[in-house]
Amino acid sequence: MPNEQFEIGLKVRKEVLGDAYVENNLKNADDFNRDFQQMVTEQAWGGSWGRGILSKQHRSILNLGMLAALNRPHEFKLHFRGALANGLSLAELREVLIQISVYCGVPAAIDAFRLAREVCETEGLDVAHMDGSQ
Repeated sequence: MPNEQFEIGLKVRKEVLGDAYVENNLKNADDFNRDFQQMVTEQAWGGSWGRGILSKQHRSILNLGMLAALNRPHEFKLHFRGALANGLSLAELREVLIQISVYCGVPAAIDAFRLAREVCETEGLDVAHMDGSQ
């Protein structure tokens, strides 16, 4: 049964990941993973992202670093797309990826840059010819 924290989490989750993605996850939930979907929405999105204090941009930056360190490519791409939706510029995201290279290692950063490029191509963003302000 959805509660207030679930509703907050659902709103934030949709803002970051997109309505279609979230609705598809919830629609495709079955008896095996329905409780997990509710828990993720309520706790991760409502209990963490929905707390305020840190901006969505700050939370996106944190997530990208953690996901790169944990080698979670699917979630990294999902949250890179979310970081773009949260208003982070390509220049800011490039700096995040460079920071990842220092703290997570060059191999993690190589993967992060490759995954980020895939997302940018999907989103129609030209990363090959960007200036420092993008």
